[in-house]
Amino acid sequence: MASQEPWQMENGNLKGSSKEVKHGRTAHNMSSSSLRKKSDLSLVNKVPCGLVRQLLANLQEVILGTKLSVLFPAIPLAIVAQFFGFAGPWIFGLSLLGLTPLAERLGFLTEQIAYYTGPTVGGLLNATCGNATELIIAIFAMSQNKILVVKYSLLGSVLSNLLLVLGTSLFCGGIYNLRQEQKYDRKQADVNSLLLLLGLLCHTLPLLFRYAENSGDVALIADSTLSLSRAASIVMLVAYLAYLVFQLWTHTQLFEAQEDGDGDTVSSDDEPVIGFWSSAVWLIVMTAIIALLSEFVVGTIEVASESWGISVSFISIILLPIVGNAAEHAGAVIFAFKNKLDISLGVALGSATQIAMFVVPLCVLVAWIMGIKMDLDFSLLETSSLAVSIIVTAFTLQDGSSHYMKGLVLLLCYVVIGACFFVSKTTPTKEMASPRGSSCQLKESSVLNRLWPFRVIYDLLMKKAGF
Repeated sequence: MASQEPWQMENGNLKGSSKEVKHGRTAHNMSSSSLRKKSDLSLVNKVPCGLVRQLLANLQEVILGTKLSVLFPAIPLAIVAQFFGFAGPWIFGLSLLGLTPLAERLGFLTEQIAYYTGPTVGGLLNATCGNATELIIAIFAMSQNKILVVKYSLLGSVLSNLLLVLGTSLFCGGIYNLRQEQKYDRKQADVNSLLLLLGLLCHTLPLLFRYAENSGDVALIADSTLSLSRAASIVMLVAYLAYLVFQLWTHTQLFEAQEDGDGDTVSSDDEPVIGFWSSAVWLIVMTAIIALLSEFVVGTIEVASESWGISVSFISIILLPIVGNAAEHAGAVIFAFKNKLDISLGVALGSATQIAMFVVPLCVLVAWIMGIKMDLDFSLLETSSLAVSIIVTAFTLQDGSSHYMKGLVLLLCYVVIGACFFVSKTTPTKEMASPRGSSCQLKESSVLNRLWPFRVIYDLLMKKAGF
């Protein structure tokens, strides 16, 4: 156990280490804990120097205290590859691998801080840093005016949580517990579904606004769409703030994670493993490394796309979310095997809600501050995929029970959407190269260009008919 300062003690006990924190733990904390392993400090404790001993203990807990520690060497390799001018695909791949353990460690460090600050502040910290990887990647992409990469990656995070993570959890849990009925609490799922539907409305209106406007002035329509998107983003952030109050103060019982009675998770202990200030310093260091690797990812994504023959949209929507959140996703599936679907649903729906209602509108407002025109118009194909995903998920979770067929349907939906973006050859190169302050997404394109899928079908039919 980490040595504690006097201000961290209360009535002779560690502040925040009581049962209150344990019962205040969220599904995200429980999910991430499934990939942690208990560290053996017997060798470190033999070091005579106290400062060196504490440093080595922190290194062992933070670096080696996860089953994903085998991926940490990818971080220095990515930095070396960037420094010595290796090919872009190598830098991109190594940076993606390096982001995987960093995202899991970020959750670990926020949980360590929550032991000292209490469940409310810890919950707020988790709500802010829960999807820090996506937010940092989005900010770096916006700084380079790669708005489509921002939209693709955030859309992909929502789709992967709703269809891939939730689908895999329900499918694997249903197969493993084939002769046992799986139940979950619908209340939490209903709240998240309502917020996702509100987010869908805020995404759909800017798209429909283009078709509803009869004015032929494309620039005027673009400005109106941008203003509508910024107003909708403010509404989404207000709704997310109300959701935090609902989750952390008024209805905390709906979001409390089930305790793992199997005793196979490290985090079942009531004590932190590193001190408060050590956790804060490590959190800053991990965030800085994530920022560095995110810059590498954003800078080499087009080169990797060209080298691998895969569209930027597929890499951003499918690959980035899968690799970046692999630790959290694996934890959700593990708890589904244990028939703890409330935790799995809390991870999948909670992450999707956080991205849709917090990260996306925050990016719109940050872009506004940076002088970049980013709106909520994710184009027809992307918005349709989002709408279908949210609606299918809401229907799947409406009866409070689960079986493997529900998970299979969600997975097949994800496969079809992934295939759609795989064959799509849409390239944002021209938009990426435009100067800051330019239109965010095909602003000068006409309505006919926005309906390119229907135009392709029409051309194929006319060609088949011999015209």
